[in-house]
Amino acid sequence: MKTQEIDAASLEKARALFESGAIDRIEIGTVRGLCDIHAALFGGLYDFAGKIRTLNIAKGGFRFANSLYLNEILPVIERMPETTYEEIVAKYVEMNIAHPFMEGNGRATRIWLDMMLKNRLGKVVDWQQIDKDSYLSAMERSPINDLELRTLLSSALTDRVTDREVIFKGIEQSYYYEGYEA
Repeated sequence: MKTQEIDAASLEKARALFESGAIDRIEIGTVRGLCDIHAALFGGLYDFAGKIRTLNIAKGGFRFANSLYLNEILPVIERMPETTYEEIVAKYVEMNIAHPFMEGNGRATRIWLDMMLKNRLGKVVDWQQIDKDSYLSAMERSPINDLELRTLLSSALTDRVTDREVIFKGIEQSYYYEGYEA
């Protein structure tokens, strides 16, 4: 299956995750919850769906956490506090650095982020309000300082946590960040 076909199928799986209500049964802010999201998005498309990677990966010159240490790093990230906006974004940044899956990390962790924000703050990111280049640049710099990312995301926070348009257009935007265009 080609990348474009995988992305299209995964996007449909993402919509189904929300439409079926299965998203409401996923643990919030945990590694298990993130694995469940990943499995829901990529099950049947990748044999590694929902499984922590065992190989090292890099993207754009940035090397993500060494796979040998993921079993030690992920529980530490899971235990990070998530009671304030700043703590939630810091946890999200650390999970991005870990990049626990071979593919699909961004799409899965953005849903994971929104679940934490919704649960703790009654808000989600309206991803339609976030420019792709600004987001990717802020994410690239976030391991050094997450202020730019926090500022960017905070400007797009909404309390419309059950609004289908915000959710589904946000999912589409998330896929667009990764290069998929329907």
